[in-house]
Amino acid sequence: MLSTVERGEGPPVVLVHGFTQNAATWWPLVEPLEKTNRLVAVDAPGHGGSAEIEADLAGGADLMVASVPAPAAWIGYSMGGRYALHAALRHPGAIRRLVLVSTTGGIDDAEERAARRRSDAALADRVESEGVAAFIAWWAAQPMFSTLNPQAARVEDRVARASAAGLASSLRLAGAGSQRPLWEGLPAIEIPTLVIAGALDKKYVGLSERIVDTVGPNAQLHVMPGAGHACHLERPEEFIRTVRDFLMP
Repeated sequence: MLSTVERGEGPPVVLVHGFTQNAATWWPLVEPLEKTNRLVAVDAPGHGGSAEIEADLAGGADLMVASVPAPAAWIGYSMGGRYALHAALRHPGAIRRLVLVSTTGGIDDAEERAARRRSDAALADRVESEGVAAFIAWWAAQPMFSTLNPQAARVEDRVARASAAGLASSLRLAGAGSQRPLWEGLPAIEIPTLVIAGALDKKYVGLSERIVDTVGPNAQLHVMPGAGHACHLERPEEFIRTVRDFLMP
Protein backbone atom coordinates (compact mmCIF):
# COMPACT_ATOMS: atom_id res chain seq x y z
CA MET A 1 0.00 0.00 0.00
CA LEU A 2 1.11 3.56 -0.69
CA SER A 3 1.42 6.20 2.01
CA THR A 4 -1.60 8.53 2.23
CA VAL A 5 -2.70 11.54 4.27
CA GLU A 6 -6.40 12.23 4.92
CA ARG A 7 -8.28 15.34 5.97
CA GLY A 8 -11.90 16.46 6.03
CA GLU A 9 -15.19 14.61 5.65
CA GLY A 10 -17.59 14.04 2.78
CA PRO A 11 -17.32 12.58 -0.73
CA PRO A 12 -13.71 11.42 -1.26
CA VAL A 13 -11.27 13.35 -3.43
CA VAL A 14 -7.90 11.74 -4.24
CA LEU A 15 -4.92 14.06 -4.77
CA VAL A 16 -1.87 12.93 -6.76
CA HIS A 17 1.18 15.22 -6.77
CA GLY A 18 3.84 15.97 -9.36
CA PHE A 19 7.48 14.84 -9.61
CA THR A 20 9.66 15.70 -6.54
CA GLN A 21 6.54 16.65 -4.58
CA ASN A 22 4.64 14.61 -1.99
CA ALA A 23 1.21 14.37 -0.37
CA ALA A 24 1.92 17.34 1.90
CA THR A 25 2.48 19.58 -1.13
CA TRP A 26 -1.30 19.86 -1.49
CA TRP A 27 -1.65 21.57 1.90
CA PRO A 28 -2.67 24.34 2.45
CA LEU A 29 -3.78 24.72 -1.20
CA VAL A 30 -6.80 22.44 -0.85
CA GLU A 31 -7.83 23.41 2.68
CA PRO A 32 -11.04 25.07 1.41
CA LEU A 33 -12.18 21.68 0.10
CA GLU A 34 -11.89 20.04 3.54
CA LYS A 35 -15.22 21.55 4.57
CA THR A 36 -17.13 19.48 2.03
CA ASN A 37 -14.86 16.58 1.05
CA ARG A 38 -12.73 13.79 2.45
CA LEU A 39 -9.34 14.59 0.94
CA VAL A 40 -6.91 11.71 0.45
CA ALA A 41 -3.45 12.80 -0.70
CA VAL A 42 -1.26 9.93 -1.84
CA ASP A 43 2.52 9.69 -2.00
CA ALA A 44 3.36 8.36 -5.46
CA PRO A 45 5.93 5.54 -5.80
CA GLY A 46 9.41 6.88 -5.15
CA HIS A 47 8.12 9.90 -3.23
CA GLY A 48 7.52 10.83 0.42
CA GLY A 49 6.35 7.92 2.53
CA SER A 50 6.28 5.71 -0.58
CA ALA A 51 9.92 6.40 -1.45
CA GLU A 52 10.95 2.75 -1.23
CA ILE A 53 8.17 1.55 -3.54
CA GLU A 54 9.20 1.06 -7.17
CA ALA A 55 6.54 1.00 -9.87
CA ASP A 56 5.89 2.13 -13.41
CA LEU A 57 2.85 4.24 -14.27
CA ALA A 58 0.49 1.31 -14.73
CA GLY A 59 1.66 -0.47 -11.61
CA GLY A 60 1.64 2.77 -9.64
CA ALA A 61 -1.92 3.50 -10.74
CA ASP A 62 -2.96 0.03 -9.55
CA LEU A 63 -1.31 0.67 -6.17
CA MET A 64 -3.05 4.03 -5.87
CA VAL A 65 -6.46 2.57 -6.56
CA ALA A 66 -5.79 -0.09 -3.92
CA SER A 67 -4.70 2.55 -1.39
CA VAL A 68 -7.52 5.09 -1.63
CA PRO A 69 -11.35 5.12 -1.35
CA ALA A 70 -13.48 4.22 -4.35
CA PRO A 71 -15.34 5.59 -6.10
CA ALA A 72 -13.73 8.99 -5.71
CA ALA A 73 -12.94 12.12 -7.64
CA TRP A 74 -9.26 12.28 -8.59
CA ILE A 75 -7.07 15.36 -9.06
CA GLY A 76 -3.65 14.77 -10.61
CA TYR A 77 -0.94 17.31 -11.39
CA SER A 78 1.69 16.71 -14.11
CA MET A 79 3.16 13.28 -13.26
CA GLY A 80 0.20 12.80 -10.95
CA GLY A 81 -2.12 13.47 -13.87
CA ARG A 82 -0.42 10.75 -15.88
CA TYR A 83 -0.98 8.34 -12.98
CA ALA A 84 -4.62 9.47 -12.82
CA LEU A 85 -5.11 8.83 -16.54
CA HIS A 86 -3.73 5.32 -16.16
CA ALA A 87 -6.04 4.74 -13.19
CA ALA A 88 -9.07 6.00 -15.11
CA LEU A 89 -8.36 3.67 -18.02
CA ARG A 90 -7.43 0.62 -15.94
CA HIS A 91 -10.03 1.04 -13.17
CA PRO A 92 -12.92 3.08 -14.59
CA GLY A 93 -15.25 2.18 -11.73
CA ALA A 94 -12.88 3.64 -9.16
CA ILE A 95 -13.08 7.23 -10.40
CA ARG A 96 -16.27 9.26 -10.60
CA ARG A 97 -14.76 12.58 -11.72
CA LEU A 98 -11.31 13.42 -13.06
CA VAL A 99 -9.27 16.63 -12.85
CA LEU A 100 -6.02 16.77 -14.84
CA VAL A 101 -3.61 19.66 -14.30
CA SER A 102 -0.73 20.23 -16.76
CA THR A 103 -0.92 16.65 -17.99
CA THR A 104 -0.14 14.71 -21.16
CA GLY A 105 -1.40 11.51 -22.72
CA GLY A 106 2.16 10.63 -23.70
CA ILE A 107 4.76 11.10 -26.42
CA ASP A 108 3.56 9.70 -29.74
CA ASP A 109 6.83 9.50 -31.65
CA ALA A 110 8.97 6.48 -30.76
CA GLU A 111 12.25 8.32 -31.36
CA GLU A 112 11.14 11.22 -29.19
CA ARG A 113 10.16 8.77 -26.43
CA ALA A 114 13.55 7.10 -26.66
CA ALA A 115 15.28 10.47 -26.40
CA ARG A 116 13.16 11.34 -23.36
CA ARG A 117 14.01 7.98 -21.73
CA ARG A 118 17.68 8.80 -22.13
CA SER A 119 17.08 12.24 -20.66
CA ASP A 120 15.13 10.77 -17.73
CA ALA A 121 17.91 8.24 -17.13
CA ALA A 122 20.48 11.05 -17.09
CA LEU A 123 18.36 12.94 -14.54
CA ALA A 124 18.15 9.79 -12.41
CA ASP A 125 21.94 9.55 -12.46
CA ARG A 126 22.12 13.21 -11.54
CA VAL A 127 19.92 12.98 -8.45
CA GLU A 128 21.86 9.94 -7.28
CA SER A 129 25.19 11.74 -7.67
CA GLU A 130 24.16 15.21 -6.43
CA GLY A 131 21.67 14.29 -3.72
CA VAL A 132 18.10 15.49 -3.24
CA ALA A 133 18.81 19.02 -1.95
CA ALA A 134 20.87 20.10 -4.95
CA PHE A 135 18.70 18.25 -7.45
CA ILE A 136 15.34 19.57 -6.24
CA ALA A 137 16.71 23.12 -6.04
CA TRP A 138 17.86 22.76 -9.64
CA TRP A 139 14.56 21.18 -10.70
CA ALA A 140 12.47 23.96 -9.15
CA ALA A 141 14.59 26.55 -10.99
CA GLN A 142 13.69 25.17 -14.43
CA PRO A 143 12.10 27.67 -16.86
CA MET A 144 8.72 25.90 -16.71
CA PHE A 145 8.49 26.95 -13.04
CA SER A 146 9.78 30.51 -13.50
CA THR A 147 6.39 32.06 -12.68
CA LEU A 148 5.93 30.03 -9.49
CA ASN A 149 6.45 31.86 -6.19
CA PRO A 150 9.32 30.13 -4.30
CA GLN A 151 7.21 29.97 -1.15
CA ALA A 152 4.44 28.11 -3.02
CA ALA A 153 7.02 25.71 -4.47
CA ARG A 154 7.79 24.44 -0.94
CA VAL A 155 11.26 23.23 -1.93
CA GLU A 156 12.42 22.68 1.66
CA ASP A 157 9.44 20.44 2.35
CA ARG A 158 10.13 18.43 -0.79
CA VAL A 159 13.78 17.94 0.19
CA ALA A 160 12.85 16.85 3.72
CA ARG A 161 10.55 14.10 2.41
CA ALA A 162 12.56 12.90 -0.60
CA SER A 163 15.17 10.24 -1.23
CA ALA A 164 17.64 10.13 -4.10
CA ALA A 165 16.92 6.45 -4.75
CA GLY A 166 13.17 7.07 -4.82
CA LEU A 167 13.31 9.99 -7.25
CA ALA A 168 15.75 8.11 -9.48
CA SER A 169 13.41 5.12 -9.56
CA SER A 170 10.48 7.37 -10.45
CA LEU A 171 12.39 8.89 -13.34
CA ARG A 172 13.44 5.54 -14.74
CA LEU A 173 10.10 3.77 -14.33
CA ALA A 174 7.47 6.51 -14.51
CA GLY A 175 9.15 9.25 -16.52
CA ALA A 176 7.45 10.57 -19.65
CA GLY A 177 9.91 8.61 -21.79
CA SER A 178 8.78 5.30 -20.31
CA GLN A 179 5.07 6.04 -20.71
CA ARG A 180 3.14 4.12 -23.33
CA PRO A 181 1.04 6.71 -25.22
CA LEU A 182 -2.56 6.67 -24.01
CA TRP A 183 -4.18 8.80 -26.69
CA GLU A 184 -5.97 5.95 -28.48
CA GLY A 185 -7.60 4.86 -25.23
CA LEU A 186 -8.82 8.26 -24.05
CA PRO A 187 -12.20 8.11 -25.84
CA ALA A 188 -13.07 5.27 -23.42
CA ILE A 189 -13.11 7.75 -20.51
CA GLU A 190 -16.81 8.38 -19.89
CA ILE A 191 -16.63 10.21 -16.55
CA PRO A 192 -16.77 14.01 -16.33
CA THR A 193 -13.24 15.30 -16.90
CA LEU A 194 -11.80 18.75 -16.23
CA VAL A 195 -8.45 19.62 -17.82
CA ILE A 196 -6.55 22.63 -16.48
CA ALA A 197 -3.45 24.38 -17.84
CA GLY A 198 -1.65 27.66 -17.38
CA ALA A 199 -1.83 30.03 -20.37
CA LEU A 200 1.92 30.69 -20.24
CA ASP A 201 2.66 26.96 -20.49
CA LYS A 202 1.83 26.78 -24.18
CA LYS A 203 3.06 23.23 -24.68
CA TYR A 204 0.64 21.93 -22.05
CA VAL A 205 -2.19 24.14 -23.23
CA GLY A 206 -1.88 22.32 -26.55
CA LEU A 207 -1.71 18.94 -24.84
CA SER A 208 -4.70 19.83 -22.68
CA GLU A 209 -6.72 20.83 -25.73
CA ARG A 210 -5.83 17.50 -27.31
CA ILE A 211 -6.95 15.59 -24.20
CA VAL A 212 -10.30 17.40 -24.19
CA ASP A 213 -10.81 16.85 -27.91
CA THR A 214 -9.88 13.16 -27.63
CA VAL A 215 -11.95 12.35 -24.54
CA GLY A 216 -14.93 14.06 -26.15
CA PRO A 217 -18.11 15.68 -24.79
CA ASN A 218 -17.50 14.60 -21.19
CA ALA A 219 -14.35 16.76 -21.01
CA GLN A 220 -13.91 20.49 -20.53
CA LEU A 221 -10.90 22.81 -20.57
CA HIS A 222 -9.97 25.62 -18.20
CA VAL A 223 -6.93 27.78 -19.03
CA MET A 224 -5.60 30.01 -16.25
CA PRO A 225 -4.36 33.38 -17.54
CA GLY A 226 -0.92 34.50 -16.46
CA ALA A 227 0.03 31.10 -15.03
CA GLY A 228 2.65 28.53 -15.98
CA HIS A 229 3.07 24.79 -15.50
CA ALA A 230 2.28 24.79 -11.76
CA CYS A 231 -0.84 26.85 -12.41
CA HIS A 232 -2.75 25.42 -9.43
CA LEU A 233 -0.05 26.73 -7.07
CA GLU A 234 0.27 30.05 -8.88
CA ARG A 235 -3.44 30.88 -8.87
CA PRO A 236 -4.81 28.87 -5.92
CA GLU A 237 -8.07 30.78 -5.47
CA GLU A 238 -9.02 30.32 -9.13
CA PHE A 239 -7.99 26.68 -8.99
CA ILE A 240 -10.09 25.90 -5.93
CA ARG A 241 -13.09 27.79 -7.28
CA THR A 242 -12.91 25.97 -10.60
CA VAL A 243 -12.45 22.55 -9.01
CA ARG A 244 -15.18 23.12 -6.44
CA ASP A 245 -17.67 24.06 -9.16
CA PHE A 246 -16.69 20.96 -11.13
CA LEU A 247 -16.99 18.60 -8.16
CA MET A 248 -20.44 19.81 -7.17
CA PRO A 249 -23.07 17.13 -7.96
